[in-house]
Amino acid sequence: MSLLSWTRRPLVGFDVETTGLDVETDRIVTGSVVRWGGGLPTEPRTWRSDLGGAEISADATAIHGITTEAARAAGRPAAEAVAEIAEALSEYASAGWPIVVMNAPFDLTMLERECARYGVRSVWDATPVVLDPWVMDKYLDRYRRGKRTLVALCHHYGVKLEGGAHNSEVDAKAACGVAWKIGSRYPRIGHEDIGELHEMQARWARELRDDYLAWQMERLGACDDAPYEWPFIPAPTEAGT
Repeated sequence: MSLLSWTRRPLVGFDVETTGLDVETDRIVTGSVVRWGGGLPTEPRTWRSDLGGAEISADATAIHGITTEAARAAGRPAAEAVAEIAEALSEYASAGWPIVVMNAPFDLTMLERECARYGVRSVWDATPVVLDPWVMDKYLDRYRRGKRTLVALCHHYGVKLEGGAHNSEVDAKAACGVAWKIGSRYPRIGHEDIGELHEMQARWARELRDDYLAWQMERLGACDDAPYEWPFIPAPTEAGT
């Protein structure tokens, strides 16, 4: 274990808002990378994409408030935005700073698919260490009633959502705040080596997923057989090999 808790070091929050919920076909609308904590000033960076010809679904617009027309008018070329997001995260990951991502498989897989789409170097080349507040909270307090959304976790842990949810910068900051609170509340986690904690979360996520599939099978007679890994979902061709 590290003598200095990772809760006393800088964290890097990452969040995206997207055109929809399909990681294979949907696109990034906005992405934020935020340096947070560790005694340093908060440093947010946000990119808005022109969608690369895609459209934002009505359901997605209802959540984050960005229309296709607004994204195309104000957004950067999608390939450039994706490249700069990946570069920013890679720089932090290469420096050994943990990347905090709420429900990591969605956001990180969205970015990975966008990188592949535009021929951008993968963030995984930098071997990031990921902290996922959803996985940590769900595993450490498994039987607590209620939702596990970012809003719900902010309420539970006393983290302020500045400006409201479903804004990539706000959500990235809030995810860091929740991760910090979890690390502070559970000292054995807060003082864990972040590389080992990354591996622990991968095991926890698989266990939680297995429990959920068993519940589905028992209650519904069927379960979701979509590929799943943590912290990102392998491409369909990789999952089938």
